[in-house]
Amino acid sequence: MSESPFLPVALLLIPVLVVVAGVVLPAVWSASPVRRRAAVSVLAQLLKAVRRHR
Repeated sequence: MSESPFLPVALLLIPVLVVVAGVVLPAVWSASPVRRRAAVSVLAQLLKAVRRHR
């Protein structure tokens, strides 16, 4: 049984899509200023963590 060559790509894309759907979209499209600020704060923390690991 051979493994699909797209499996590693899919495994990398799933977390990215979850972050986009859960953090980036609310930061952009939420009508609530509180929710937008919270989403922007979480996004900033995630980006800071990613930069720190490089």
